[in-house]
Amino acid sequence: MAARAFITGLAGLTITANERAFLRSAAPWGLIVFKRNVSTPDQLATLTRDFRDILGWEAPVLVDQEGGRVARLGPPHWPVYPPGARYGAIYDRDPTSGLAAARLAGHLIAADLLAVGIDTDCLPIADVPVAGHDPIIGDRAYGTEPAKVAAIAGAVAEGLLAGGVLPVLKHLPGHGRATADSHLKLPVVSTDRATLEKTDFAAFRPLAGLPLGMTAHVVFSAIDAGSPATTSVTIVREVIRGFIGFTGLLMSDDVSMGALSGTIAERSHAALAAGCDVVLHCNGDLSEMQQVAGAAPELNGAAAQRAEAALAARHARAEFDVAAARRIFNEMVA
Repeated sequence: MAARAFITGLAGLTITANERAFLRSAAPWGLIVFKRNVSTPDQLATLTRDFRDILGWEAPVLVDQEGGRVARLGPPHWPVYPPGARYGAIYDRDPTSGLAAARLAGHLIAADLLAVGIDTDCLPIADVPVAGHDPIIGDRAYGTEPAKVAAIAGAVAEGLLAGGVLPVLKHLPGHGRATADSHLKLPVVSTDRATLEKTDFAAFRPLAGLPLGMTAHVVFSAIDAGSPATTSVTIVREVIRGFIGFTGLLMSDDVSMGALSGTIAERSHAALAAGCDVVLHCNGDLSEMQQVAGAAPELNGAAAQRAEAALAARHARAEFDVAAARRIFNEMVA
């Protein structure tokens, strides 16, 4: 069976009988794991292996492992990484050192993830925060200058790819100017298009060739006042694929978040109709997962080609002395 155009979550530390039946029948393209799915390295490796065994192929397994506030894997089994702003601070002192630290962080995170069967990280962030707006991005961002943000994001992505892990660029076309936390409600940005193109959107343009990207549940009223980017044909076509020029597989942000309205099925249909290649659903609620699966077609056409190209970017991990690299990294970010 061909994979369907959605990424699913799971409820807990193991895959239940009902979830196994669902995975076999629904054939999601991938899995995303959260803290509720994580206990020990052995447990997590077993979970990711079981997921792939059920599907019968090396489907991607994703996680949000940024560092700072957003880290699904942490002590005592995994190291702590600083928030993105730390690399920005190093960059301000010495750009070469800042990029080296960001690249090394990506490579080390990749080593952590691959060891437990995770091959895709929802990182880097190219959002450009603006003072006075919602702090949901905050210190997750690499800075407030588009060129600097793009450079550091690119270095993180290089490190992940060198470590055999796919990066997911987020949140297209920008979440830094959001007026609310999209996990809770819909942000509306009223900034004019010309300003957005010089700031928010500009940070994503140098990263347009990355293999995977994630949309923002944000309304840009100067471009489409009626729909957030995730469900806006205009934003996807004119901004994400057009002005930014993003060529990779485009996934929605989590369709169970509070920013979106309608049923889960309606949200999924709207995201796919807008031009998202894949729908992301994260909360592990089986009834909602079934709605997403019902709305998601088999991957085909250009979406299937982008999916294939993204997965082809996975490659064997380059030779890498993790212990030595971690000592160097800790000194750089201290």
